[in-house]
Amino acid sequence: MYRREVMEPALMQADLMQTERNHPLDGIGRENLKITDVKVIPLSYVDPKGDLWRSSRYQVWKTDGAITQIFTDQGLVGIGEGTPYEGPDYIKQYTESVIRPLLLGKSPFDVQLLANRGNTSRKDRAPWAGIDIACWDLIGKALGKPVYELLATDHEPQRKIKIYASAGVEHEWYNDGETFLIEEALRYKEEGYNAFKFRCGTDWEAAGMTYDRYFPILRRLREAVGPDFRLMHEAVGTQGGSLESIITDFAPVLEELGFYWFEEAFGGTALEHIDRFVQLKESMPTVKVSGGERFMERFEAQEWLDRGALDIIQTDCNVTGLTENWFISRMAHLRGISSIPHSWHGGGTTMANAHFVAGMPNSEYCELNQTYNPLKEGIFKEPLTVENGMMTLPDKPGFGVDLIDDVEERFPFEPGSYLKPNERLSA
Repeated sequence: MYRREVMEPALMQADLMQTERNHPLDGIGRENLKITDVKVIPLSYVDPKGDLWRSSRYQVWKTDGAITQIFTDQGLVGIGEGTPYEGPDYIKQYTESVIRPLLLGKSPFDVQLLANRGNTSRKDRAPWAGIDIACWDLIGKALGKPVYELLATDHEPQRKIKIYASAGVEHEWYNDGETFLIEEALRYKEEGYNAFKFRCGTDWEAAGMTYDRYFPILRRLREAVGPDFRLMHEAVGTQGGSLESIITDFAPVLEELGFYWFEEAFGGTALEHIDRFVQLKESMPTVKVSGGERFMERFEAQEWLDRGALDIIQTDCNVTGLTENWFISRMAHLRGISSIPHSWHGGGTTMANAHFVAGMPNSEYCELNQTYNPLKEGIFKEPLTVENGMMTLPDKPGFGVDLIDDVEERFPFEPGSYLKPNERLSA
């Protein structure tokens, strides 16, 4: 049984609330803890019909997970997850062959030194993000504190956080997509959510969808949910016209209808589009502009923050890791910019991003994927759940969740891309 020295409550509170920190663990007491092993558990849930949801020209037939485990000499085990988009089998191979030898014998309290690597590509960044997050789980367990308390350096954390319903990927324009989208939004409102983010639906060209057809649908959606329910729209790209038309034609409709934010309007947060983001902000006085889910580090985010090109930065802990996202969020906070992380996959992703939201002073929501995905709740003994649009985080040490004993047997990994061409488009 691991036993730690008990720190005086007053000293611990002073440490946790210290206002001048160069990194999130400044002033936090260390425990004698050494890493003895590192493993990754690749997971999959395969839909029996091979058809979980559809968007653009593809459909999703499975969903993946990549749970990183760090073992220590005191019996504590930390868990984390790097973005499964980069392939759980690749994450396992890279972590166990490249990262593991570098970590053996090291302390998880050196997380910033150990895990601030792999910034040359998203594929290599994902394994390091899983390591970073698992180190934070260990640090919390060693200190007997939830991770969100450790992240909150100059304010009280919020154990109960707001969740927005992230979906809008199942409405098909070739199959009465309007009715499906409106009914979906009303369902989330009935369940107690106050915000819903949706995508453009299936391929516009295949269905003959245009701005002239789409804008009335948005107006009817707004009328159905009422003026106070928050609506957020994700990327449009060139589906309805040029990138310029997003600013001149699409944005004014979102402004008219009181949308809460417009996310990665041009199809991503690419540096060559930064001037367009600035113009988009100027064209929408009340609708917030968001983006940055693919940013890997603070230096990638800095120009966007300095230029004021975003109202909301959406850096995702399963891409950046918790440590790097703490720096990005603090940079954003100093500039009056919100930090609301992208958070799409399963329970490992939700676990880290939810604690991040609870620990940051400028985070209003945590995103939660609404598509059917047993990896969201089925991998934990006591899953993270939502009630009336709110999630209450455990007050246990670390992330406060434990994997079920048979997680690998319950969700065996299935290799291959989760995407395949949408069969209905060619039917």
